[in-house]
Amino acid sequence: MPERPDDGSQERLTVTPPKKWATGAPAVLHALEYSLDRTTPVRTGQTLLTMNQVGGIDCPGCAWADPAPGHRHRNEYCENGAKHINDEATTRRIGRDFFREHPVSELARRSDKWLNDQGRLTEPMVKRPDSDHYEPISWHDAFGLLAQELNLLDSPDEAVFYTSGRAGNEAAFVLQLFARAFGTNNLPDCSNLCHESSGHALHETLGTGKGTVSLEDMHHADLIFVVGQNPGSNHPRQLSALEEAKRNGARIVAVNPLPEAGLLRFKNPQKPRGIIGRGTPIADRFVHIRVGGDLALFQGLNRLLLEAEDARPGTVLDHDFIRENTDGFEAFARHIRSVDWDDITAATGLTRQEIEQVRDEVLRSERVIVCWAMGITQHKHAVPTIREFVNFLMLRGNLGRAGAGACPVRGHSNVQGDRTMGIWEKMPDSFLDSLQEEFGFDPPRHHGLDSVNAIRAMLEGRVKFFLSLAGNFVRAAPDSMVTEEAMRACRLTAHISTKLNRTHTVCGRTALILPTLGRTERDVQSGGEQFVTVENSMSEVHTSRGRLKPASTVLLSEVAILCRLAHRTLAGRGPDLPWGVFESDYGEIRDRISRIVPGLHDFNRRVVRPGGIRLPNAVNEGVFHTETGKARFTRNEHEAPSVPDGHLLLQTLRSHDQWNTVPYTDNDRYRGIHGSRRVVLVNPDDLTELGLADGDRVDLVGVWKDGSERRADGFTIVAYPTKAGTAAAYYPETNVLVPLDSVADGSNQPASKSVIVRLEHAPRPAPAEVPG
Repeated sequence: MPERPDDGSQERLTVTPPKKWATGAPAVLHALEYSLDRTTPVRTGQTLLTMNQVGGIDCPGCAWADPAPGHRHRNEYCENGAKHINDEATTRRIGRDFFREHPVSELARRSDKWLNDQGRLTEPMVKRPDSDHYEPISWHDAFGLLAQELNLLDSPDEAVFYTSGRAGNEAAFVLQLFARAFGTNNLPDCSNLCHESSGHALHETLGTGKGTVSLEDMHHADLIFVVGQNPGSNHPRQLSALEEAKRNGARIVAVNPLPEAGLLRFKNPQKPRGIIGRGTPIADRFVHIRVGGDLALFQGLNRLLLEAEDARPGTVLDHDFIRENTDGFEAFARHIRSVDWDDITAATGLTRQEIEQVRDEVLRSERVIVCWAMGITQHKHAVPTIREFVNFLMLRGNLGRAGAGACPVRGHSNVQGDRTMGIWEKMPDSFLDSLQEEFGFDPPRHHGLDSVNAIRAMLEGRVKFFLSLAGNFVRAAPDSMVTEEAMRACRLTAHISTKLNRTHTVCGRTALILPTLGRTERDVQSGGEQFVTVENSMSEVHTSRGRLKPASTVLLSEVAILCRLAHRTLAGRGPDLPWGVFESDYGEIRDRISRIVPGLHDFNRRVVRPGGIRLPNAVNEGVFHTETGKARFTRNEHEAPSVPDGHLLLQTLRSHDQWNTVPYTDNDRYRGIHGSRRVVLVNPDDLTELGLADGDRVDLVGVWKDGSERRADGFTIVAYPTKAGTAAAYYPETNVLVPLDSVADGSNQPASKSVIVRLEHAPRPAPAEVPG
């Protein structure tokens, strides 16, 4: 049966040719149109003119770095950032009357867009056992209910504390402190679902889980690879950095299974040529690769570089860097020389000549950066792929120097900061030792549950309590039906949220909604007005100060909610920690962080300086915190998915008008999709071979090695220049197809970019039961 009742959107679908460029005046108009539909002109001005400015509101969208102070535009935001911030700043409100009118069973049938469109949550709500409605509850009673449930657990490990990248550093630090004082390391986060593979691979090879480049490095690279990433929709301000690099002479190689508008040409709306001119071509070379073929591509490049060195000894590889800073080179080289070209061309869908042309780009370039995102991290072989990127960079010494390095581009504004603050199920002993020294209790040392294992534990009854700090866990997680079953198996589920989302409709026996201040809003505590801090993809930590009046006088900040819950839960049974002090003055939290997190010494004084703090990266100092003290070459085996005849390899992706799990409209104008999200993009040659046609209505049936089938019903085929043998469709609608057990080796991250599916003809839908 369909995951959701059909809303008739297929009947509204129109398809136009994909765009050949991104942004320009239309992006400005779409951003303003959406913003003014959500809030007032005055509030729109307040948010947009302070967004990403020194002392202003940090964009709650992606984690791309801001230009240095003095080099920022007056309008330092992108279309999606403007939509995201004013989606939060909306004047629409949800109160008790809304929940009295709409039972949970009805809300569960509504679309993600409809739920988000209802507006801001304004008061705590509870769904009692056997009730189909949320009803009001006081903060005092809500904290009492949560604390009672936590203290009734047989073990602290029966609780899970999930964090989304929207949370600021101070709230993240308080949450991990509370969880560990309670006695568990069950601290899964959204990084488990998006960039865990990056952290795992970089830790193994370089001794750090973070990227090594700065925005200045981007501007002065000779060659930039953009691999498995669509910056035009997911990190639009990155296009400005790529444009600057191009102006300085860089060349850009885009590697992707789909041609994306933002990688073809960028019209910068901050500049006249971006409004009335042709803009800037971005990719000098588009490598149209098969889904999941990136490991094979970089193995081919590495083999070609070794052969170029053989032909011209001493002119291709950086032997000094390899000798002084790395280990494992000889074993790596033997392995790469043995990789078969037939396997490489089959996995990539490229010819050897095409790969040699990319090799030539590399040989002409002294300083090289590799950028990547979830098109890389969400494969079974994601970790080996990223390790191969590191091999590639090390061969020519492209680590630890200006204009070169590794650049995993994070998709949520503080997902990297959350990890720095200790939101991880397996923080190292050095962090836990510092926590013990600072607070006087011994935190648990056994590893906790990541997101996938938390779902398994809920299904098996080993976890009974689920608390989420921001996020939309049910829609972000894989295997939607299984995840929903897991959530409903809990005794209590609770969510600290600004807006309504699908996860609020998938309830444990008791469920709570704990409404919180947004990043756009003023946060005034007994110690005065507060600010929070965040960390971007380039390890820069800076402030964010809300400017708007809160959506409700009842709202509490994330920090206040967590401090009060910790106090109620641990009073008389846990370590005596200063929760009240932390709530009244976030500077007190930052003082404690400064003595625990390396690089954040003198946190309060340094972070308020324009530009904030850049955390040190040992790689850029020639230090590698690996097992051997060296950067490590690795041997990586490629295991291409085996796709049966009559099937396609599907990648899930975002539309342009979407942020993470929440679509703002049903359009994806860069890809030419208008009026519906239930579409599947398929290569025309594949359609002919499968006996299908553009416009056919099909069900997507996922095939997995356990023999079970997962189904997403009612999709319309759109003929599209995907790589032959592959297809694409939007998430979260297609997360139902991603098996919980289909994960990246090593990182346990869901493999949402390599789902084997077949397309079955589907009947036309009956009228929708619930509109929207």
